[in-house]
Amino acid sequence: MPFNVSMPHNPCASLDTLDLTRVRFETPDRRPVLHYTAASTWLNDPNGLIYHHGLYHLYYQNNPFGNVWGNMSWGHATSVDLVHWDEHAVAIPCEDGEAIFSGSAVFDARNTSRLGTAEQPPLVAIYTSAYEAPHPLAGRQAQSLAYSLDGGFTWTKFAGNPVLDRASSDFRDPKVIRCQDPAGDFWLLVAVEALERKVVLYRSENLRDWEFLSEFGPANAIGGVWECPDLFPLPDPERPGRQKWVLLVNLNPGGVAGGSGGQYFVGDFDGVRFTPDHGSLLAEGPVDADGPASDVSPARRLADCLWLDHGRDCYATVSFDSAPGEGRVLIGWMSNWDYAVQTPTDPWRSGMTLARRAALVSTPDGLRLAQQPVLPESGAGQRLQRARDVALEPGEPFALADFPDDAAQRIRLAVRPDAAPLTLRLFDDGERAAVVRYSPEEGVLSLDRRSSGDVAFHEKFASVERVRVAPSDGVLRLDIILDRGSVEIFAQDGLVVLTDLVFRGPGQVGASLTGGAGAVLDSLEVDLLS
Repeated sequence: MPFNVSMPHNPCASLDTLDLTRVRFETPDRRPVLHYTAASTWLNDPNGLIYHHGLYHLYYQNNPFGNVWGNMSWGHATSVDLVHWDEHAVAIPCEDGEAIFSGSAVFDARNTSRLGTAEQPPLVAIYTSAYEAPHPLAGRQAQSLAYSLDGGFTWTKFAGNPVLDRASSDFRDPKVIRCQDPAGDFWLLVAVEALERKVVLYRSENLRDWEFLSEFGPANAIGGVWECPDLFPLPDPERPGRQKWVLLVNLNPGGVAGGSGGQYFVGDFDGVRFTPDHGSLLAEGPVDADGPASDVSPARRLADCLWLDHGRDCYATVSFDSAPGEGRVLIGWMSNWDYAVQTPTDPWRSGMTLARRAALVSTPDGLRLAQQPVLPESGAGQRLQRARDVALEPGEPFALADFPDDAAQRIRLAVRPDAAPLTLRLFDDGERAAVVRYSPEEGVLSLDRRSSGDVAFHEKFASVERVRVAPSDGVLRLDIILDRGSVEIFAQDGLVVLTDLVFRGPGQVGASLTGGAGAVLDSLEVDLLS
């Protein structure tokens, strides 16, 4: 990934309170080609996602002084295409007992906040102030504002912070959007009371003064604290001209694959309250994977929740405000709190998922999100392999193009499986590989990374992820994006997504597909991406 890096000055006032630990590894370069990473520091949750004056702004939780979590500030990167990113100086720094936790950003075009002028309306960031000693509000989390008059590159904290304080220790992660009701436009804030597993909604006319509206939850997956909510409308595919609302709720732990994960609900928002559709809720109520057994196992009930991603490494997913085009553009943190601070990269640690464009689609089970990866345009000469109508021979692997060291790779295939499992080996050196399997008998797609390369750095990393996938008209469709440290699978046109980190070793470049007698590879395309 190309970088234009401006390294930040020291933004914290009390250096003696900082943990400047940097954990170092002797590892090969594993920096992704397509996925955003900071040049030399730690990052986690995406924050303040907004499209403004031709630029996508990605702010994120960042430790400016090391590659482990701490000193939370907002890092900053911009892109014109959601693929190639330029890193900038720290946008909103921690200081004086105030850590800058997750939040969002909006363009206050009418200057309702009075933080700009009519001629120069501001961008306004709404973030969580996590107060620590020596701050007089130490122990609280409350919502604060910062504003920018230069398009999002320099920020000033509002002198009247915090603007929304519930005297809570776990009230965080505000997402603000512009809404409309019969009385006119207003700002809607969606945040969480994390330990209560509740989403709380507020409204404001000016971004400073907030009125409580309602709350939602606990519901569906409640095995961990709720974090990083988002609420937005999408076109209803079953009622042209109408909208449905999607509520995203991330949680840690309690994800479907273990550790952190993100769930969603589809429903309606009436300007006060979000009401989920019947098909978005578990019939037996909320589920904790470690909770008591019932007629249906907690693990099975957890799998029946609506998940943004069924892999181990997609968390804190939220959407871009004002992004052009159809659907809603999402991006998440590509790691898992189970092992995030031990992943074997240096000097940087952690990256983002690919941006994904999401839309609602109609299914027999109700409305569901389908996600498509946002990718660079493939130029002439980027196609590595193409095949059509290939009968797969049992026990005879069909070779795919090798993975390149200097680019990412996209594998798109449509296959008609028979009764025997399909096996796709990725990053294969004959012994080690990330293995994608599809069992027609069980209707289950899995990704096994237990022998995928470097897995010993943490006891919870070696894993197998599984998700139910139903072929359409007998055809299984997979769109797989391979980068230097990751596998992202978009199955059945993005109706099911599975993301896992994979830290391959030298020589792990091969790929092959094996099926049973009667399996037919309808189509295959392998492309370079850079």
